[in-house]
Amino acid sequence: MTRAFIFPGQGAQIIGMGRDLAEAYPAAKAVFDEVDDALGEKLSTLIWEGDIADLTLTANAQPALMATSIAAMRALEAEGLKITDAAYVAGHSLGEYSALTAAGALSVADAARLLRARGEAMQAAVPVGEGAMAAILGLDLATVRGIAKEAATKTEVCAAANDNDPAQVVISGSKAAVERAVGLAKEAGAKRALLLPVSAPFHCALMEPAAAAMAEALSHVDINMPTVPLVANVIAEPVKDSATIRSLLVDQVCGSVRWRESVEWMVSHGEVTEFWEIGAGKALSGMVRRIHKPAGVHNIGAAADVTSAIEALNG
Repeated sequence: MTRAFIFPGQGAQIIGMGRDLAEAYPAAKAVFDEVDDALGEKLSTLIWEGDIADLTLTANAQPALMATSIAAMRALEAEGLKITDAAYVAGHSLGEYSALTAAGALSVADAARLLRARGEAMQAAVPVGEGAMAAILGLDLATVRGIAKEAATKTEVCAAANDNDPAQVVISGSKAAVERAVGLAKEAGAKRALLLPVSAPFHCALMEPAAAAMAEALSHVDINMPTVPLVANVIAEPVKDSATIRSLLVDQVCGSVRWRESVEWMVSHGEVTEFWEIGAGKALSGMVRRIHKPAGVHNIGAAADVTSAIEALNG
């Protein structure tokens, strides 16, 4: 049995996430304290007691989701499961920062500050209302890419942003072009094609100002060699070299999240049979099941999940 730890991206956030982990495990509480200190504010109060609209703001959601994932990882470690018990780590979009933090490549404080900067830069890159994203269900990547190309113009961007699983591709770009693509997808036989409630068009060329901002931010941060390889979004292959990781984190801002290919690589080349989703939500687990039905999947987002997972391992 070969295991991978995978870390969720934006959209998984809920009020109260990670609170029971912090109450049950001092090491998990310490993660939230460290994030609060790094940001100079009580992000933990927003996560546990705030308004979901405020938590969903990109600049808050990104460090909050990382904090919750690392708190869950620390809880697992407190019960004896180490990061090196996984052969690979991977994360969906911002989840790459969580994966790298779990694997020791980034400190919690640096990851929190980087994700705050990333969220702010992504939001600032495109004026609100000018960009959009949409999920296309039931069409393969090649078909969606063709639709995005048809919908784009010389001045309006449309591109495949997330190749999530065999039945789900997310597109991103200028609002008018994305809306045209939604119509084209429906004509092409998509089961569903719907605009997503996001504040900016992530993972497309419109994010170039944010990529420049992240190149600057990352240049001031130490990145260590991760203790286990990261299967990176933009290349769908493992990497351990610090300089390459730094470069890929910049490329990731505009580049497509190749999640389906990443899981396929871990299954076929890395011989991964178990995927542990560490943090809020179960979105990645669903994607993994649609990509490779035989895969074992565990969700670790609450203290009870930690207990049941450890009992299963020891049973």
